[in-house]
Parts: sequence; structure tokens; C-alpha cells
Amino acid sequence: MSGLTILDGAVLRSIDLNLPELAFFKFLNLSLPPHLTEAAISRVTAGDDVSFRLTELNPQQASEKLGVFVSAVADAIRDAPVVVLVLDGSTLKLFLEDEDDFAMLAENLFTDLDEEDKGKLCKSHIRTALSHMGVPPLSDDIIKSHDADGDELLGQAQFAQLLQPVVQDIADILHHKPIPIVLNLDIFTGSRLRNILADEKKLNCILEKMMLQVSNDQGWAHLIKTLIENNGKELGLPPLSSDNEPVLLLYETIFSQLNNREKETTGPGFIDALKDILAKFEELLEATPVYCATNL
Repeated sequence: MSGLTILDGAVLRSIDLNLPELAFFKFLNLSLPPHLTEAAISRVTAGDDVSFRLTELNPQQASEKLGVFVSAVADAIRDAPVVVLVLDGSTLKLFLEDEDDFAMLAENLFTDLDEEDKGKLCKSHIRTALSHMGVPPLSDDIIKSHDADGDELLGQAQFAQLLQPVVQDIADILHHKPIPIVLNLDIFTGSRLRNILADEKKLNCILEKMMLQVSNDQGWAHLIKTLIENNGKELGLPPLSSDNEPVLLLYETIFSQLNNREKETTGPGFIDALKDILAKFEELLEATPVYCATNL
């Protein structure tokens, strides 16, 4: 029923701002996360919302402000891409095309909802079944049109027979008008770290701050691990979490390449090794991005 789309600003930068209605159209069906909207609006208004709301804009000025808004959003999601789930009905259609698959789906839903094992469910459980299937709340009119609400009891076969046309109608609606949903996920593609590594001044500034945390009584490899873990957020790395296997694998893969020998931690060799490890993080994240639950 869905597909994942990663918004990293590339599409927004391709918008022809001479056609503002096109840009507006791209935002109409997608509710941006509050932090993105607030950051973009702040850039448009230069931090003075009150004055901006009282300002009358001619078409040219409005187009320019729209351009600032779009650019601000694009910049914000360049380093922190947004993960969007597009509900388009495709998975529902796959179930509907195979009678056996749909029968099994309906049976499993019926069994899960029949908590008292009575072999009967009221029509109103159709709504709950749709929720369990991950169907968005757009089905009230459809449920009413199929008389799929109320207290009338249905057996398993009747329940499946009623569920099928409801699901079919919802799949058709989503096919013609997909629903995008911004997920509460952060995706780490290495883009932020790539930008840091490409900016020598910024990289050196971060490394200098990290070196203030150096203690010579730590092993060389252990120290690099500690510095990277403690400064991961600023570097654009995913937070290390014991319940996120892809992130654990990422760190284990990179840190396994460290040499555990004791070495001087103040010389250029240590800095070069630290940069090399960061570059490996960037390469692996670019090849295999990882997802984490957002802290926002």
C-alpha cells in the first residue's frame, strides 16, 4: 500500500519558481515537520513575523519570498533528509488480486479481533480491521456506502465478503490520489559528514574541539571510538543505540578497522587516522543509509 521516498532537497531545487502554483502544489499534500516549516518561515520573514504579515507583496515579491521558503526547506533537508511514506494503494491491490492472500488476510484480521473467540464480529469491526491494515482515516464515507458499520454480527466468511469491496474502494482512491505522510524518522546518508569533510576550515574547527577531550591514558583505538561517539551528533552520525541493529552494525564495521596499538594521540598521525575513520563512515552511510527514530 506504500512506498518510501527520501526528500533531500534535490526535487525542490528543480522547481521552476516562475511557476509558483507548481511549487505550492508540491506542498499542498504534504505536511512538513514543524521544525522545517518554522525554520523556512523564519528565513522568509527575517525573524519578524508581525511586520511580514502586515506587508503587502506584489506578484514579483511574492514569487521571491516563495523562492526563499523553498530554498530554506531544501537546505534544511539536504543535511537531514525527510522520510515520506506514500500511501498509494499498491499493496492493497496485491492482496486483492490474489484471492488466497486476501482470504488469509481477512482470516487473520478476524481471528485477531475476535478476542473472545465467539466466531462472530459486529460490522463496526471493519473500521478496526482497516486500522490494523494501516489504512489512513479516509474510509468513513466508504464504510457507510457499503453499510459496513453497526452492531450486526458477521461470521468469518461474511466479514471477509464485506471487507473486500471496502478495501477495493480505498485502494482505488489511494491509487488516484496517494497520501504522503512524513515519518518520525531521521535518515543518515552521510551528507552532513560529507559537507564537513569537504570544508577544511569547519572540519579543523570540529577536530580542534574534539582534541580538547583527549586523554593520553586511553588507548589509541578506544580514544577514537570515544571521540566519535561523543561528537556524533555534530558530525552528522546516527546516535548509537543498542536497539538499532543497522546502526550497531555501522559502528562495529568501522571500528573493527581500528588498530588497537597504543600510539601518540597528539601528533598528526592521530588526526589523520581520525579523519580516515570519518571518511569511512561517510562512504558506508552513502552506500547504506540508516534510519533512526527522530528526537523531534
